[in-house]
Amino acid sequence: MSTPTMDTQLDLDLVGRLATQLRVDSIRCSTEAGSGHPTSSLSAADLMAVLLVGHLRYDWQQPGLPGNDHLIFSKGHASPLLYSMFRAVGVVEEEELITTYRQLGGRLEGHPTPVLPWVDVATGSLGQGLPVAVGVCLAGRYLDKLPYHVWVLCGDSETAEGSIWEALDKASYYKLGNLTAIIDINRLGQRGPTELEWDLERYVARVKAFGARPLIVDGHDHAAIDQALTEARADSDRPSVVLARTIKAKGVPELEDKNGWHGKALPPEMAERAIADLGGPSDLQVTTTRPGPGTPAITADPTARLTLPTYALGDEVATRAAFGAAVTALAARPEVVVVDGEVGNSTHAEDFAAVCPERYFEMFIAEQQLVATAVGLAVRGYVPFAVTFAVFFSRAYDFIRMAGISEVNIRLVGSHAGVEIGADGPSQMALEDLAALRAVHGSVVLYPADASATAQLVTTMADTTGIVYLRTTRGAYPVIYPPEEAFPIGGSKVHRAGPDDQVALIGAGVTLHECLAAADELATSGISVRVIDAYSIKPIDRNTLIAACQVTGSRLVVVEDHYPEGGLGSAVLEALAGASVPSLQVAHLAVQGLPTSGTAAQLLDAAGISTRHIVAAARRLAVS
Repeated sequence: MSTPTMDTQLDLDLVGRLATQLRVDSIRCSTEAGSGHPTSSLSAADLMAVLLVGHLRYDWQQPGLPGNDHLIFSKGHASPLLYSMFRAVGVVEEEELITTYRQLGGRLEGHPTPVLPWVDVATGSLGQGLPVAVGVCLAGRYLDKLPYHVWVLCGDSETAEGSIWEALDKASYYKLGNLTAIIDINRLGQRGPTELEWDLERYVARVKAFGARPLIVDGHDHAAIDQALTEARADSDRPSVVLARTIKAKGVPELEDKNGWHGKALPPEMAERAIADLGGPSDLQVTTTRPGPGTPAITADPTARLTLPTYALGDEVATRAAFGAAVTALAARPEVVVVDGEVGNSTHAEDFAAVCPERYFEMFIAEQQLVATAVGLAVRGYVPFAVTFAVFFSRAYDFIRMAGISEVNIRLVGSHAGVEIGADGPSQMALEDLAALRAVHGSVVLYPADASATAQLVTTMADTTGIVYLRTTRGAYPVIYPPEEAFPIGGSKVHRAGPDDQVALIGAGVTLHECLAAADELATSGISVRVIDAYSIKPIDRNTLIAACQVTGSRLVVVEDHYPEGGLGSAVLEALAGASVPSLQVAHLAVQGLPTSGTAAQLLDAAGISTRHIVAAARRLAVS
């Protein structure tokens, strides 16, 4: 690895002129839009001017260059400042900045998204940029082995988010000296003073407590900022936190440190006065230092030969165990990484660690950081599998939602889902996960019923774009598919289909086995049914559902180990909306009410989703 040299003498005059231009442009674009957060942008303008001129190593014409530094605006509402920086480096024209900011069809959205090639991830939901940066830094230190640095601009209000401290804790644990958080401590939040206001010593104590290096600085003193950023980059084994005391709306004296101006554009008359006082618009362009040459130590190999696990028909195997074996096979692909939430011995994620410890990262019980790490790794082109109990992804749901907005490629694997888990009780059952993940933009939701399906779907996940969620079960169930069976995204499997079928039973995961048992029992009483394994819940196999309706007269029994809202039943009914099928007659069997502890069999029966309940529902439909 080569590290490019930087000029030791900062051009303070250039920095000052740039900071002024950033302030002017932040006011201009937000006033023209009639909305935005100019005061939050003004407070950080000096910090970003110093960063651009003296410290950021970035080739703006090649945003995908492996050695580029990363700049993440965790305080995404300061987008006027970010876009003004893009104008200053010549990648956004003045007309685009001034006339399209926050406008329909424009790239310069109210909060930044990766529609812009210089933006790694969508931000704006506070407390997320720094956790994602941890994943980017892990890739740099342990996988890419490149000397790029990750700079994160944070707001002081977002330090109230626990995810900020999860991030610093894990950054310290992994010795991420390639991470610098710059906290814009301007004292004022949305509705008034922040929790700590300008109490810098309390910030210092918190930063030290999480193992990071605090650097206090006057956020408007360019020379002091330069020194702090230099020291931050020089520490190879500790993340640094620049604690910058700033003034909100700095540069506009009539608004400086005044409450009530958060998220408000300056009215035109006030903006005109402020811009005139700042010297008017300018066309300064700056050139940042290019990164040194280098390529990632790990190169993706999607064609690597895999030896997937195989299972004999009838063997009883938990799908969580099949996941562990399959993701371990994927270790042959150097771009595959596994991130664990300290439950790898139960989810079988640690099977991967046994063969590939260098690409296995433990986030402990910090699910927000778990998902954020996966997002950061995906930014660097890796294929991350983030694994925990299904129920705990709810702790990180906002991170998953924002990952959907970023349109990053991450894989989530949730085990121990549904009442099937048994005696642990309702706090552990994840009866909402299918609904939650289906609602995320660009998501794929999979729920295999056996080990063979799981192995095939895990390999498919690795090459599927977007957020792919795999739900696995705790208990062992019979293998019903041969190893060579294909399971395409958006597909399904149909069992026992015939031209005289009176009812279709639709299940996924554990309930598929209950449906198969019900079909056998119904056959003994002369009721012919087909069983549909809806292993792909999103996207769901609409054509197979329509075909089943045409044969059965739209008599369907949908069975799911999930609350009735938003899961498999909702997916089926949404798919059939508007379809040319006979009037629907649907029995939707789902978990009603609050479950308790018990055995898996007891709980499936108590929830009304066991074989006997399926049989009863099918009989009612068959004679209707």
